[in-house]
Formats: sequence, C-alpha cells, structure tokens
Amino acid sequence: MNRQPTEGPAGPDGFDGRLDAKAVTWLDQALAEAAEWAEPGSGPDNVAVPRWELRFAAAGRHCGQENADAVRTLLLRRAAADTGTLTRIYQRGTAGERRAVLLALPHLVPGPEALPLVEDALRTNDTTLVEAAVGPYAADHLDPHAWRHAVLKCLFTGVPVAAVADAARRADGDTELARMLNHFASERTAAGRSVPADLHRVLNMTGEES
Repeated sequence: MNRQPTEGPAGPDGFDGRLDAKAVTWLDQALAEAAEWAEPGSGPDNVAVPRWELRFAAAGRHCGQENADAVRTLLLRRAAADTGTLTRIYQRGTAGERRAVLLALPHLVPGPEALPLVEDALRTNDTTLVEAAVGPYAADHLDPHAWRHAVLKCLFTGVPVAAVADAARRADGDTELARMLNHFASERTAAGRSVPADLHRVLNMTGEES
C-alpha cells in the first residue's frame, strides 16, 4: 500500500511523488538510523561515515528524484545535524545533496553559523542552489549588503524572486537596493537586453519607482 510520510520539510506536501512499500521501508529504516545517531553519546567519532549519511546520498535512488530533497531534509532533521555535520555533508556532496542541506538550515541552525554555506551557494551559477540559498535562513541572517546581492543574483540567473523568502519585508524602504536595481536595469537597457519583470516587482517592494 502506497503512502506519504506525515513528516517532512514542508509537512505532508513535502513529497512530490508517492512512495511505494519498498521506499517506505527504506525510509523508515533510514529515519531510525538518523534518530539513533542523534541520541546523546552517538556521534561521528565512532564511525567514518554514519549509515544514515550513506542513505542521505542514496535518497533519490530509493525514493525517487522527485522526493530526494524532502527525504534528505527529513533525514537531516531527524539526525539533528549540527553545523559541523551540515558543513561536512555540503562540502562533500553533490548539487542535490547541497541543496538539501540549504533547505534544512532554517530547521537546524538558529544562528548565523551556517552562512558560509549560503554564501558558497550564491557564488555558483547553479540556479537550484541559488534558489535554495535565498530561503528563510538567508532572510533571517544575511546582512543587508549580502542580501541585496543575493536578490541581484536571482535576477541575473533567472531564479524567480518568489523564491526569495521575506523579500517584501526586507526590501521595504531599502533605497540602496532600489539604486542597485535601477542601475542594473539601465545596464540591461543600454546593452539592448530586456529587463526582467521580477526587477520591477522588487523595485515596487522598496517603495521606489523606476
């Protein structure tokens, strides 16, 4: 019998595809291993790579690529992965694994300690990483200068501004962001290139007009 897990990075809707019985069994075992690893006294010192991390890497193969982000994020949360663990997994991981780490940050890291991971993702041209990087964690912890450049990165790479968490709140009254947006628009126009519609949306959020 097919079912969807009731817990996920975005609740029951976190899984885009239904899991068959074999995938459910695999996921239940993976979650149990992650929870065991999270228990006091169980840590990375005893093994080179915990079993749940191996399952983290194999999530797409066992649960479907459409569910990989949700499964991996859930595993990270169940393991209560700290910043050191998240950083290790991110640095060693594929793009998909890195994306899951970024998606999990708001649930696992209350402070700014994981900002280097967000900053690294924003330096790439992988739009899936950029989109994951501008979520709630970035909204809460990126300083104004870095956040403005993250917005421009989205416009430059075609990542929808809708992906930028709390954009309206952070852009409100930001005259420096408005200046940067107008400059970007002027450069595009001078080069004979179209101005992204999202640019005007963000500009409206600042309260300034082009």
